[in-house]
Amino acid sequence: MKNNLKSYLVLFPIAAGIVSLDQWTKLLIRNTLEIGEIWSLWDCLTPYMRVVHWKNTGVAFGMFQNNNLLFAFLVSIIALVIIVYYPQLTEGDWFLRIALSMQLGGAVGNLIDRLTVGHVTDFISVGNFAVFNVADASVTVGVGIMILGLWVEEKKLRKNKNGEVPESKEMEQL
Repeated sequence: MKNNLKSYLVLFPIAAGIVSLDQWTKLLIRNTLEIGEIWSLWDCLTPYMRVVHWKNTGVAFGMFQNNNLLFAFLVSIIALVIIVYYPQLTEGDWFLRIALSMQLGGAVGNLIDRLTVGHVTDFISVGNFAVFNVADASVTVGVGIMILGLWVEEKKLRKNKNGEVPESKEMEQL
């Protein structure tokens, strides 16, 4: 039991930091801009990057709009799975630990929006890409770190397999 609690010392602080930053930035946007209003530091940057107050009742890229409660339920399940699964990770698997922490923080950040304001507040707009927020970015970076970690682990396994002497050669040497 004590080891399980110790393993959460990475998960919860990272997730809480992401949730805090996400909620603070969304509150700032909701209190500063009307829905649909755009702000840009310099007009010349507006086509490339801007802040826009946007509401999203769907998921990534605005797909499946008006399913807020369904997504709140699904995100709650995902968050619970991460919390239950996390203590089972090996101590040295830092890529997966960091990735799941970021994904939990992002999931909870957007879940709070769904439950408190009835939609997710998005505000970061870059080029023609879909408008997103800190929580979305955290989930995306978390997935990238997870993929990178899997790639690193696979390289280690291949190196170990290639570095070992096959059984048939061991037998010949005896």
